[in-house]
Amino acid sequence: MIERYTLPEMGKIWSEQSKFEAWWKVELEVCRVQYERGVIPAEDFKNIEEKAAFNVNRVLEIEEEVKHDVIAFLTNIAENVGDSSRYIHKGMTSSDLLDTALAIQLAQAGDLIREKIIKLIEVLGKRAVEFKETLCIGRSHGIHAEPVTFGLKFLIWKKEMERNLRRFDLALEDVKVGQISGAVGTYQHLDPIVELRTCEKLGLEAAPVSNQVVQRDRHAAFVSTMAIIGSTLDKIAVEIRHLQRTEVLEAEEYFSKGQKGSSAMPHKRNPILTERISGMARLLRGYAITAMENVALWHERDISHSSAERVILPDGCITLDFLLAQTTKVLNNLLVYPENMMKNMNITNGLIFSQEVLLKLVEKGIVREIAYKMVQDNAMQVWREKKDFKTLLLQDKEIMKYLSKDEVQELFSFDKLLGRVNQIFEKVK
Repeated sequence: MIERYTLPEMGKIWSEQSKFEAWWKVELEVCRVQYERGVIPAEDFKNIEEKAAFNVNRVLEIEEEVKHDVIAFLTNIAENVGDSSRYIHKGMTSSDLLDTALAIQLAQAGDLIREKIIKLIEVLGKRAVEFKETLCIGRSHGIHAEPVTFGLKFLIWKKEMERNLRRFDLALEDVKVGQISGAVGTYQHLDPIVELRTCEKLGLEAAPVSNQVVQRDRHAAFVSTMAIIGSTLDKIAVEIRHLQRTEVLEAEEYFSKGQKGSSAMPHKRNPILTERISGMARLLRGYAITAMENVALWHERDISHSSAERVILPDGCITLDFLLAQTTKVLNNLLVYPENMMKNMNITNGLIFSQEVLLKLVEKGIVREIAYKMVQDNAMQVWREKKDFKTLLLQDKEIMKYLSKDEVQELFSFDKLLGRVNQIFEKVK
């Protein structure tokens, strides 16, 4: 719930005040470059630098009349600067200002997101080590498969988030791009050196070529990367939601004192945070589609992308920032129940070791298809009659022609698994 968001830095970046501050930063740096080149007289640049000011309410008031946000902004600036304002925005088009300022905002937002990705990776690594040897059942198709460890789940998530960090770094670099190239990108009224020097002063790369806008494949890649990260967070949330089900209860969101889970049923402890993560991750995936739709614009530019971006870029950054913080909170405080993990592993009466038996029989020289049937016949009896798998194997005269009692006993051991898991942790450090 965004209204309860306790990390206001991201929201501040996308406020009207911050947006106009970024706009003025771009305009001022263009003027500074032009002053340094001798295009703007010293006295006029001094007036611009010292007198320029804007008021959000005044800009919005002017916009009500002129129906153009950039013109409204420049008009308000000119009201304070006076005649020297004739040098402001000279030779530029609105998108020079908008896209370059947007890059500043995305860079600021990206830094906050990056910090939270790193923090989440640290938490995942810590908890992976904590539960490295905590045994639990692995599931495929939702059905018990073979044992894993709970720490292995965290290790998988950690490596995925590390890949997401690399993707995000590339996507962030891709949108930290500005342009000061004029109405259709031909520099007809501006020397290209103005763009280069302005972008350098702003900490941005100058677009190598543009038309009226910075090309939207860059923004599509950025939003798509946010959606991928959101999908990883969704993946983590879905796993926790399953593990919190009453009949599973291997892990659970922290339930604080005084918290209530249901207006009707006082006993409920619901996975509300992870459900929220799953739900809001869907927004990011939707935003990715919109960002890709924004790539195709008419000719040198239309503004069909603009209205959509005013929603998806601020909301996408705020949403991902929020989800990263929420996921870190959930995992930091996650309640884990190893005793339930062991209980759940035992509910199939030893069937989780069926492949160990199969491979041992193959090792003894039995054709795989025959060995498979021998093991499956016993396994199906376990399913039907709820009998103990190991006991049935020891009673199976055909199987016991090839295996000793001690060999059967050794097959029902977790030792090999734990040794291999330690190797995995060593491998992926």
